[in-house]
Amino acid sequence: MALAKNAEEYIERQRSALAMNPDCGTTRYNLAVALLGQKKYDEAEREFKEAVANSPSLAEAYVQLGGICLQRGDLDGCLAYNEYAVNARAGFSIGYGNIAFVHLQKGEPDKAIVALNKAIAFNEKFIQAYSSLSSAYFMNGELDKSIESAKKAISLEPNFAIAYHNLSLALFEKGEHEKAIENCDKAIALGYDVPSGYLQELASYRSSDK
Repeated sequence: MALAKNAEEYIERQRSALAMNPDCGTTRYNLAVALLGQKKYDEAEREFKEAVANSPSLAEAYVQLGGICLQRGDLDGCLAYNEYAVNARAGFSIGYGNIAFVHLQKGEPDKAIVALNKAIAFNEKFIQAYSSLSSAYFMNGELDKSIESAKKAISLEPNFAIAYHNLSLALFEKGEHEKAIENCDKAIALGYDVPSGYLQELASYRSSDK
């Protein structure tokens, strides 16, 4: 209850600030984020749109609008808003990462690879981008590049479970079954829910190795 009360108080403070300065994009953005936290998606969407109308370079607001679209299952809307985000602010790596995510969901690894390489160019420590790049290269059949990208993610964050899973998949496709099993086990140990079908494939190699 205390948290809810604090959230309501915060929202009221933002509304009071807007009453005095209705053209402040940052205040509208802060209000929208608080509304989003309460799952008031329609209200939040209106405030985010007002935020970018008043502050067109507020790239984070476009990303949030993209997130609302994604929550509704609107991939094209999510893509469009993240494209607005990277146009609003040069070098906005998060926007490129989100663009790539949409392309992966749409089965377009080539486009995802372009966006992810841009994300990494602007932020060479963007761990999730390397992991997603590993997935995109895997989808594209570029196994060596998939392995390289997964290893880069792991070098930046040794406990990044999904990177071990991606690495395992690529190694398995290359016929390096022992290494694939080893990395799959690491992913599981770190809490990743490996698909049962892949576990069954690996199981036959576990028994044959023994």
